[in-house]
Amino acid sequence: MQQESLIMEDASNINDEAVECLGLTFENDEARRAHFTKLLAEKLKDPEFRKIEGFPIGTDEAILELSDPPYYTACPNPWLKEFISLWESQNEKTDEDYHREPFAADVTEGKNDRIYNAHSYHTKVPHKAVMRYILHYTDPGDIVFDGFCGTGMTGVAAKMCGDKSEVESLGYKVLPTGDILTLKENSDNEWVHFSKLGERKTILNDLSPIATFISKNYNHSTNSQHDFFQKASSVVKKLKKQFNWMYETSHTNGDVGLINYVIWSEVLLCPECTGEMVFWDVAVNKSEGKVLNEFNCPSCNSSLTKRKLNKCLITEFDSLLNENIKVQKLKPVQINYKYGKQNFEKRPDKNDIETIEKVRKLPITGKVPTDRLIFGQETRRNDKIGMTHVHHFYTERTLQVFSNFLSQSERDLYWVLTGSLQRGSKQHQVAITRIGGPKAGEGGATAGHRRGTLYVPSNQIEMNALNLLSDRVNAISKAVSIKKPVHTAIGTGSTSSLSGIPDNSVDYLFFDPPFGANIAYSELNFIQESWLGVVTNQKLETIEDKAQKKSLTEYKHLIQSSFDNAYRVLKPGRWLTVEFSNTSAAVWNVIQVALQASGFIVASVAALDKKRGGLNSIVGPTAVKQDLAISLYKPLVEVKHDILSKKGEESVWCFVRNHLENLQVVKFINNDLGHIQERDPRILYDRLIGYYLSNGKDVPINSKEFQTGLRAKFVERDGMFFLPSQAAEYDKRRATNNRIEQLTIFVDDEASAIDWIRQELKSKPKTYADIHPSFINELSGWKKNELQLELSTLLEQNFIKYDGKEDVPNQIHTYLSTNFKDMRGLAKNDPALVAKAKDRWYVPDPNKAGDLEKVRLRALLREFEVYKAEKKKIKQPRAEALRAGFNHCWENQDLQTILDISAKIPPAVLQEDEKLLMFYDNAVTLTSNTDDDWDL
Repeated sequence: MQQESLIMEDASNINDEAVECLGLTFENDEARRAHFTKLLAEKLKDPEFRKIEGFPIGTDEAILELSDPPYYTACPNPWLKEFISLWESQNEKTDEDYHREPFAADVTEGKNDRIYNAHSYHTKVPHKAVMRYILHYTDPGDIVFDGFCGTGMTGVAAKMCGDKSEVESLGYKVLPTGDILTLKENSDNEWVHFSKLGERKTILNDLSPIATFISKNYNHSTNSQHDFFQKASSVVKKLKKQFNWMYETSHTNGDVGLINYVIWSEVLLCPECTGEMVFWDVAVNKSEGKVLNEFNCPSCNSSLTKRKLNKCLITEFDSLLNENIKVQKLKPVQINYKYGKQNFEKRPDKNDIETIEKVRKLPITGKVPTDRLIFGQETRRNDKIGMTHVHHFYTERTLQVFSNFLSQSERDLYWVLTGSLQRGSKQHQVAITRIGGPKAGEGGATAGHRRGTLYVPSNQIEMNALNLLSDRVNAISKAVSIKKPVHTAIGTGSTSSLSGIPDNSVDYLFFDPPFGANIAYSELNFIQESWLGVVTNQKLETIEDKAQKKSLTEYKHLIQSSFDNAYRVLKPGRWLTVEFSNTSAAVWNVIQVALQASGFIVASVAALDKKRGGLNSIVGPTAVKQDLAISLYKPLVEVKHDILSKKGEESVWCFVRNHLENLQVVKFINNDLGHIQERDPRILYDRLIGYYLSNGKDVPINSKEFQTGLRAKFVERDGMFFLPSQAAEYDKRRATNNRIEQLTIFVDDEASAIDWIRQELKSKPKTYADIHPSFINELSGWKKNELQLELSTLLEQNFIKYDGKEDVPNQIHTYLSTNFKDMRGLAKNDPALVAKAKDRWYVPDPNKAGDLEKVRLRALLREFEVYKAEKKKIKQPRAEALRAGFNHCWENQDLQTILDISAKIPPAVLQEDEKLLMFYDNAVTLTSNTDDDWDL
């Protein structure tokens, strides 16, 4: 692609144009920055400002150099309130008619987009996926907040909502009026109104300075694409003149070629003879492109594996630390270089070695971070091979190039360097294909690194750092935003401390927070942040981490604090979307409990099915094998008041009416009408319990009473409940789609087993012998800490078996007369029909389900009493008995029993069950509050 095609506007006088910012007019953009930088410098002198939770670690000078106030600050942004006030004054719409259903969308697209690929990061949601959510939940001019912004894709998405071509690339249709249309579900040609074309305003925040720095560059370019390319290319061109000699190598004819990369390999010691060997030479089969599991020592011929070998450590003088250090001995073993238009490979020759030694003796002339890596599992994993400081992750060649680029560049170009740091480090490993092919340039090695770690491999790739910078310049130039009015404000700090954002001021929240121990962000970011001079304050980092002594409990408190703030700043009646990516059921439940405890109400939990390319409802609290999208809303003030002020059952039905209004009415899966899990009576009751517990209220109704009232006051369709107007809409779509998509249920505990049996029996009543083989096949994933029940017990306590003493029940009669010709037309007491129906299990009808529930509840509470009397630890409790017992204790305000039982059971049982965790958390909170009052 020719660079000229990237030029979108004339940048000749771009920095001389007058600019307006927060109601002030400045001669140019530099004057704007100088004015607000002075104000920020004064703010940094205030000790109270630096006490804000999550304030990053760095000098005033480093923070000021990195910042571009008021739009971006490498510390908490003190101008957020002013931005919100300004944006609200510019927004002419009102919230009177605002209503949205939860949204589910394909979030797999966009990963090969030029914007997505401009700068890497540990986790990124493609901006095109975020666009769908923003278009659905907001209108032009609305304010969107992302408290865990990462690389700022939410800001990019909000801006792109005003770009007609970007919106149309998602499959939407944009009318001349700005109205955005989408195809009606399960339709090929019927278009319906979806949204309005127009940019949204965004506030971005992250604890990590490198994250907000990348976000700033994605969202706040002050240069045109042409201007950025010219400035960055000029620096790289100057560096090439200065350092190209370091990457020159001799071709076979004596001419000069240019190195693409060098493979370095560990030198290891034989445990038998202590002889040295190069791992690349003894363990890599170049012709087949694989690493051998077993190989022989070149000195004594002993049979070896890598695990048996010892590291060969040598003493070197570290000129940057001015001291001798012990490091892993490495040798250059392969050079890939370009000569003419072809790539070639060679073993390093004498001249190559001399060049490497010459570079090693040169003083580093640019700015290089020499920070000791912080304490952590990842940051200290390489101490044993002498990689203790940031600069140890780079060869001397790379340090020369990178440090000089940093010294010679303006602040706006720094992300060319940060985008190159990962690929330029010793973490880059060889993925061998085939070395030394018969034709020039055939075969070779590709590079990569172990994501989420600071692992340094045995075979490392040293990339040509000048090429890395050139590649990043080209990639970023394609993604640079054209200079336009800025609609994004970015701050660096903890989402648990958002004092700058007023209550009820944000229109939509999109969060992709850290999940448990998935990624040690501060450790992985430390190297890049050290190059910038501002690093993460770990104290409020929301992760599980042994080095930081943060367990799941600490993680829960931290994420809870962030969600509390999110609830505070969101306008009533508006929505939060949380992207979730973790296979741990315990973390999943912590997230759900924290969200509900903050006051949010879950309206949809969907799983990203990458094979099918869509979001499908999940069943069960532990079915988190895929990425999830959780849709939640903040109740309207008047609705919340009505619910909590009403007495008894009246408040229950007030909650249900409001909640049903916020749920999807129709959903399609693979062109079939889908079951909306949130409309299931059991899930509705769970949401009711969660809401009452989060507000410290007793649940005024039991499950049986709830289901009876639900059927009396609302409309049931296909096992789901609707408001009358919603039922009419559902019936209309149902009439043209007779097939209902069956849910896939993962059986891993008693509750999911009951759901699975109910689904099996709903349309086909079966005998024990019919159902048992299929049930056994479903049990492979049962939780190890929970008591596994026999099928007979589950059937007896939750379903009804026809004993042949009365007329055949309607459910069995319908099934037999429909599927067996000889059963058609027979009376319900016909001996032939009775014989065929006898011993079949079926789902009880609502009138009999209540009595069955009473029997089951008594049995569960009897089992709970056994747990109360038990003095020892309970290794495999029955979760359903715990749920029934905790609920009973809560109704009687016997909080201590909840705490006592929780101490007896395995922590995983509590952590992996949303209901148990919710009861426990509320018991802890109320008990703590009581203790505090007593102390006073």
